Amino acid sequence: MIRLKLPFWLAGAELSKIRAAAQSWWETVSGWLDWPYHQLDPETCHPSILELWAWQRDVTRFTGEPEALFRTRVRYAFINSVDAGSTAGMKRIFVRLGVGYVEIEERQPERDWDVIQLKFSNAQLSLNPELLRVLVQQYGRTCRRYEFVTITPVAARAVLVDFNDDQQTMIATLKEHE
Repeated sequence: MIRLKLPFWLAGAELSKIRAAAQSWWETVSGWLDWPYHQLDPETCHPSILELWAWQRDVTRFTGEPEALFRTRVRYAFINSVDAGSTAGMKRIFVRLGVGYVEIEERQPERDWDVIQLKFSNAQLSLNPELLRVLVQQYGRTCRRYEFVTITPVAARAVLVDFNDDQQTMIATLKEHE
């Protein structure tokens, strides 16, 4: 913001009040002029403008969706629709919208060909159930069935030890008493 400065010979109490009033006025006018520019970005626009952006980009806000997530979905709607339909694109969509890492498995043996498994961690499924449903509904492939599968990482440890003991086999028998 531009700071108005008066020449030093105009310094004084009354002129300082005029400078402050002019400064306030130009800040207000600058805000008016910046307002349309800020409406072009879904991250910073007014909520009513955001609804228009969402309508234009075919994004519907689901019940309980935080405003920040809705703004992110609206922001990336076009690139998400471009990425939809491919395995790599779906993975990028999930990362872009904050879900995180996902494994996608298609056409598995012994399964119907139209079943696609989406493998998430337990935390991802519990934190984003409605978001995952909406993403699959909007960006998933047509005529496919999606299954959510939980990945549970398990830490496994193996220890290798050098074991050089001798082995002896001894046989003991009982003698019969006559």
